[in-house]
This record gives sequence, C-alpha cells and structure tokens, in this order.
Amino acid sequence: MTASKRVSIAPQSDPVTAVLQAEIDRGEAGLHLRLEPGIHRCGGLRLRSHMILELAEGAELHFLSDYEAYAQTPVSVVAEESDRGMLVAQRAEHLSIIGKGRIFGNGAGAFTHGEDAGMGTLVAHKLRPRVIVLEECRNLTIQGISIDDAPLWTMHFVACDGVKIEDVHVDNNRRMPNTDGIVIDGCRNVLIERCEFRTADDGIVLKTTRRPDGSLTGACDTITARDCVIESHSCALKLGTESFSPFRNIVFEDIRIEKSNRGLGIFSRDGGLVENIRFARITLDCHETPAGFWGSGEAVTINTVDRRPEEGPAGTVRHVVVEDISGLMEGAINLVAERPGDISEVTLRRIALRQQPGRFGTGLTYDIRPTEADRFDRFEEEGAKGRVNAWRFDAEGRIIGLIDYPGGMPALFAKGVAGLVMEEVTVDRPDPLPERWNPQNIVIS
Repeated sequence: MTASKRVSIAPQSDPVTAVLQAEIDRGEAGLHLRLEPGIHRCGGLRLRSHMILELAEGAELHFLSDYEAYAQTPVSVVAEESDRGMLVAQRAEHLSIIGKGRIFGNGAGAFTHGEDAGMGTLVAHKLRPRVIVLEECRNLTIQGISIDDAPLWTMHFVACDGVKIEDVHVDNNRRMPNTDGIVIDGCRNVLIERCEFRTADDGIVLKTTRRPDGSLTGACDTITARDCVIESHSCALKLGTESFSPFRNIVFEDIRIEKSNRGLGIFSRDGGLVENIRFARITLDCHETPAGFWGSGEAVTINTVDRRPEEGPAGTVRHVVVEDISGLMEGAINLVAERPGDISEVTLRRIALRQQPGRFGTGLTYDIRPTEADRFDRFEEEGAKGRVNAWRFDAEGRIIGLIDYPGGMPALFAKGVAGLVMEEVTVDRPDPLPERWNPQNIVIS
C-alpha cells in the first residue's frame, strides 16, 4: 500500500488522542501516520481505509486507564460484557499497523480490583477495553509490533477477509482473565506467522460469534497459523467455544507451546459445524493449573456440549488430523462427545508424549466447561455462586463441568467418538502409577 501523505508525531506530555484522530479524519487519501520514539498517551482511536499506523522502534503507545476514554470507539461484538476497543476500525480496506514499537494496555494495573488466590487469577473489572478490534475489514496487515498487558482480548478480528499477522509479540499478565492473545472471529483467508503470544487466557483462538442484535459474524474458513511460540494458562491453540457458524480448513503447524495449560483444543457449543482441521509438527509443554482455569494440562481436548439446548444441539466435529506432536502433559488426551458420533473421523498420528503428575491434582478430572450452567443469562437468573463464564459451584460446592475419569486418569480418554484412528501413539507414564491414575493407557467408551 502506498501512502500519499506521511505524518510524524513527536512525544507529548498530554494525551494525543485528539491530535491523532484529527490526522486520521483529515481526508480519505492514503495516510502513513508514524509515532516517533518516546511515550505517547492516548484514548480510543478509530482507524480508516488506506492507512498505515507505524510505531517506530522506541515508540511506546500507552493507552489511558479509564474505560470512559473509549466511549467513542464502541464495537459490535461484546466480549465479557464489554463493547469498546482501544484501536478500532469498521469496514476498512488496506489498513496496516506496523513497526517495532510497543503498545501498553495497563490491564493488570488499572482494570483489576484484587485477586482470587484460590483460583489463581486476578479479579478483573467487569468493563474493560480490548486493544485492537477490526470489524468487517479487508486486506489487513499487523506486523512487527509488541503489545503488553492487555486488559481484555488483545487482538480481535471480526468478519474480516485477507488478514496477515506477522512477527507480532504479545506479553500479558499470566493471571489476568480473558486476555486472549489473538481472536479470529468469523474471518476468511488469515495467515498468522512468526508470532509470540504469552498470556493467561487462550493464545490463538478462533470463534464464530453472535452479535447482540442476533446477527452472526460468519464462518472461519481458510486460516493458517505457523512458526509461532505460545504460552497460555488456558488453551494455546483453540477453536470455540463461541461456535454459531462453521469452522473449515484450519491449519496449525510448526508451533512451540511452552509453560502452558491445555495445548490443542476444539470446543463446539452453539451449533456450527467443525471440519477439516489439522494440527501438525507441534511441541507441547502442558501443566496443571488451579481450578479457576478451564482444563488442566491436557495435550489435546476435543469436546461437544449443548450450551443452548433450547436452540439446538452443539455442532458436530469431523475430519480432524493431529500429527507429529511431542512433549509433556500433566493431564490426558480427552475426546468427549455430548452424543455418540458428534465427534467423528479423528486421526491421531505419530504422537509421542510423556505424562507426569502435576502439583494441583486438577488434571485428574476432565473439564467440559463452559456448560449451559455457565451462561451469562443462567448465572444471573439463578443467583449462581462462582464467577460468570469461568466457574460455577453446585449445591455441594464442586465446580460444575469437572468430571472424574472412570477408573482414574488414563493417557487417552474417548467417549462417543466415531471413526477414531490411532497410528504410532505412545505415552510414557510413571511406574508405579500415581494414585487415581487408570492402569489402562487408553479408555474408550
């Protein structure tokens, strides 16, 4: 993209929101807006077509620590009850955010009010902005930038077509809830490569959501993530749980997962079909987490759960290949279908893992959260105890959705899966086995 106008912004002591927005709004011709080295303090900005926003090496874009600073940058998809972003665009074309500078969200410092030590998380404010939200855009490039300490989802792409994310680094507080590294929501033709995501929530996650007005973002189709490094206290590579529309032709390959909770996950809840998914050449390092995090140390998790049975069943999952996977897990591989056949034609090929006990014991159950009981509407109406969209306690004080493995934790547990193929699958387990471990390596029901 060729910019017809170049504007450089030097650091200033006062917030530069109005200055930057004025430059962006001045005409519709191409614009290359460059932030020079130094600290720039800013509220919400609305970007546009035919624009490059460059953060020069040494430039720091510090977003303001007040949710009201983003009142002018609302977005259409609600995330954890919040509908605002720091950098947003709608229906823009040929838009790039580039450079070697850094963006600071001040999430853990400004958008929390204490901690829940038992669950292992900070207690986040109900209302928090996302860092980047781009909706219904075409031909997007995010390249080279670093983003630190997001308050909520770090990057959210909604119903976009033609997206390249290259050499991006995300480093969020590991106890800050809902700080997904990148959310691809109803997008097509997406490439993510040579990126690093380190966060408390999901690393790379694909969703197909429903907006408050009932419209859908659409299908996720033809998406590739490769040559990345992920550290996640939730799920490193994930499809779902929002799954109103299909997921098709998705590839994750040549990825290193470090110091994480779950490794690879597919979570069908809302009716959208999931098909033609491939995970390949991935190394894992999956450890148990406190019960406040979904899952605990599983290398691979695929499950279907009817979250909205009054609307219809969860979408089926089929044609999934998981191959050339190696590393460590403190949980198990688990594949659990709501009904027999809801998960089908899954191939596990050349899997070499070591299974070891964790320090919390949370991996001894399999986790099907979020369930119908975790829905925002159910939580409020029923006066539930716990934290909405995180955990909910039953009458006996147990977290709903954590289920004991029959006979103890195996290496692989499959329930209701049709057409499961396993080729060269090996799991090295301790001898003797720890308490509450299943003597059978593989349990299929």
